[in-house]
Amino acid sequence: MIIGKRSIRGFSLIELMIAVLILGVLVLVAYPSYTDHVMSTKRQKAMADLLALANAMETYKAQSYSYGGAGANGADTGAPTIFNSWSPADEPSANKAYNLTIKKIGDNGRTYELLATPLSTENMSKDGKLLYRSDGAKAWDSNNDGTFASSEYCWQC
Repeated sequence: MIIGKRSIRGFSLIELMIAVLILGVLVLVAYPSYTDHVMSTKRQKAMADLLALANAMETYKAQSYSYGGAGANGADTGAPTIFNSWSPADEPSANKAYNLTIKKIGDNGRTYELLATPLSTENMSKDGKLLYRSDGAKAWDSNNDGTFASSEYCWQC
C-alpha cells in the first residue's frame, strides 16, 4: 500500500530572520517616540500640578496674609504642607515622577518660587526642572543644565 506523500510547509529560517529584523527596526523607530511621549505627558502633569500648587499658595496667602510658612513645619522652603509634594498629585505617591517644592519665599512673604524636580528613578532625569513664580513666570530647564536661561522662561519652548 502506498501512502501519499504529505507536503509539510512552514517558514524557513531566512523568512523568520527577516520577520524578526523588520520587527526590530519597527521597535527601534517606535520606542524613542513612545518614551518621549510618556516623558512629555508626565511633564504636562507636573506643569498642571505646579499651577494647582500656585493656586493653593494663593489660598494660603488669602488666609494668612503671607506666603511664608507654607512649607513643612512652617518653613519657607521645602515640601509644601498645603498641597501634595509629588506629581502627578492625583495619583498615589508611589507613582510620582516629580517632587514639588517651594524653592523660595521672598520679599517678606509676598513672592514665591515653586519647583518641580524630575525623579531619576522614573527615567525622567533627562528632563529638566520646571519653575513657577508668583509673578506668573514659567520656566523649563529644557537642556537640563541646572539653570534657567532667559530663553527657557517658557513651558512650551
